[in-house]
Amino acid sequence: MMSVVVAAALVSAGCAGGGAASPSALTLDGRTFLSTNVQGRELVPGSSIRLTFPGGRIGISAGCNQMSGLYAVVDGHLRATQMMTTEMGCAPPLMAQDSWVGAFIDGATVALAGETLTLGHGDVSMTLTDRAVADPDRPLEGTRWVVDGIVARDVVSSVPAGVSASLTISNGRLVVDTGCNSGSATVTATRKDVKIGPLALTRKACGPAETSVEQAVVGTLSGEVGYTIEADRLTLTADGVGLMLRATS
Repeated sequence: MMSVVVAAALVSAGCAGGGAASPSALTLDGRTFLSTNVQGRELVPGSSIRLTFPGGRIGISAGCNQMSGLYAVVDGHLRATQMMTTEMGCAPPLMAQDSWVGAFIDGATVALAGETLTLGHGDVSMTLTDRAVADPDRPLEGTRWVVDGIVARDVVSSVPAGVSASLTISNGRLVVDTGCNSGSATVTATRKDVKIGPLALTRKACGPAETSVEQAVVGTLSGEVGYTIEADRLTLTADGVGLMLRATS
């Protein structure tokens, strides 16, 4: 489990000039932005920068740890204070990226034009796009969702290697592969939950790993199940258990 420690306020490394109108905190609150272009630094291949602004707070993800704290926009500059960070061990390039991104954010000039957020600090500039545009939510129905996490109360465990479970909702039917058996059920979807009828499955005997995944899948897909979708991630929850799934093409 990741531990969280209080870190010192991020240190400003110099401020980029700019006369563009800056946003107020109210125009940033509740939004998430993903980096689409960085000038002056090279991102670690395969990584990106993610900024979230939930109710007066800022969340920063640069490929390894999660940083969070309070934020304000002061005289056209973003100020991040009372920062905290998780303590995950990652590859050295990602750890280094965490460090420079954290230092870059505090004191950066900030401008917002529609869905585009632009930050500048020293010789580095960063363009980010609203997550809803850069990586929109996938539709619940018609998407094949593959299970990649199993939730039991407050614990999330990964799916055992070599086991693949998935589900698809279409035309009032839920079609499921539990990682062991396959089957279907009737389903009715609203904006916040799905109501699943009795699940009819094949009865093939499987190994312990496949059976454990099947038990988690069947235990979740019963009755009224809440769900949330963000980009390509679907989370299903029911009575303290649940599934985390990723959309596939």
